Amino acid sequence: MKDHYSSQKNITRRHFFQQVSTGIQGAALTWLLSQDLYADSKTPTHKEAPTLGPHHKPRIKSVIHLFMNGGPSQMDLFDPKPFLDKHHGKEHFDKIAGEVEFPERAGALMKSPFKFAQHGESGMWVSDVMPHLAKQVDEITMIRSMFTTNLTHEPALYKIQSGSEFTGHPALGAWVSYGLGSENKNLPAYVVLDDPLGLPVNGIENWQSGFLPAQHQGTRFRATGSPVLNLKPGYDQPEAVSKLERDLISRLDQIHQQKRSHYRQLESRLSTYALAARMQISASDALDLSQETEETQKKYGIDQKVTESYGRRCLIARRLVERGVRFVQLFINSQIWDTHSAIATNLKTACQRTDQPVAALLQDLKQRGLLDDTLVMWGGEMGRLPIAQLTADKDERKSGRDHNKNALCTWMAGGGVKKGMVLGETDELGFAAVENRVSVPDWHATMLHLLGLNHEELFIPRNGLNERLTGVGNSPRVVKEILA
Repeated sequence: MKDHYSSQKNITRRHFFQQVSTGIQGAALTWLLSQDLYADSKTPTHKEAPTLGPHHKPRIKSVIHLFMNGGPSQMDLFDPKPFLDKHHGKEHFDKIAGEVEFPERAGALMKSPFKFAQHGESGMWVSDVMPHLAKQVDEITMIRSMFTTNLTHEPALYKIQSGSEFTGHPALGAWVSYGLGSENKNLPAYVVLDDPLGLPVNGIENWQSGFLPAQHQGTRFRATGSPVLNLKPGYDQPEAVSKLERDLISRLDQIHQQKRSHYRQLESRLSTYALAARMQISASDALDLSQETEETQKKYGIDQKVTESYGRRCLIARRLVERGVRFVQLFINSQIWDTHSAIATNLKTACQRTDQPVAALLQDLKQRGLLDDTLVMWGGEMGRLPIAQLTADKDERKSGRDHNKNALCTWMAGGGVKKGMVLGETDELGFAAVENRVSVPDWHATMLHLLGLNHEELFIPRNGLNERLTGVGNSPRVVKEILA
């Protein structure tokens, strides 16, 4: 008797419901408890976290951020520089020495190993390593004059992701979730599709909620297998019983929360648990690519080894915004765009992995009428230098390019932005943005504007300051030149 009593005394709540919900008796008990336990409450279900709503009429409903972490080379992709062709091999290090992260490996001016051509009715320049995107240039606005404030990956990633060079600040997707919430209550507002091959620099801090409520952090979805680990219970039972069980647990959570009203993060945590329960069906459906035709999957390159992974995530991104997810962000493992060496090979490889899926995403969104309501953004956290970065053996055939904070290329496509437009110019080397310069806060403000959010009015009070994505004390502008 003593042993039996002891084992019953230590039973967990989860184990209790697993046991009682296996039959008719369990279903009845769960229903009775859910009716009686909170019968007098005027709020029988968990309160949803409030959202702020748009400040003006939005041009788009959702964003897909194709984040090319590592720093794509602007003068090898979208910003051709005849000056580099003419002066290839001339020394230039002394003029930019303070802007070189690895001066011991600095070489002379280096021309692009790739050929450029004009494409589309817009005549936009694209190098030959992006043949698929070249066919979609009339859908995009190319910004050649963006710049940032740090040439080291970690702070540069924080900057582009959160507006600050330091950790602990909310990611841009978290700000969008905080401002607008999700159109689909069964899916998160902010979803991250990271690379199965590995996390980017700064890891999961790239999609953190920082000092915003916890439910606004990015939710990682896996492109293969179960979309979210431990999403479904490890035992089978009728859906009706599962629903009763969830309702009862929700009411128990409410009682727990009411007794701890001073604990501000508790509501966020309970809201996240409730979302996880609702996601059991919706998330699995969104990531089920077997619902797509073979033709569609082939367009995204899912039938080819080199494009399968990124193509799968691009297609999932379309399915998520189709279902009301506000912000979908795609990452690349490690730093495939960080071409410090062998740029002629490594940059081509990066493009081979991503070019076809990205072009297919734009085409697919347009064909389905989704591009009018969706903003697609492509770019990295920095650009590259016009001089060569040499390897230890000084073999110029293996040369790459070092980091550059003074110029980078990024593009946008979709609702609210002009089509087939190029904004801004860099100097003759491609070293620095010199015309129609666009800062990271400007870029953030423009994205928020298209979503119907005023970057000055989207804030949260913290330590006596109104914290914003675009920073405190900055004077960012909406880049109106690119607005349609």
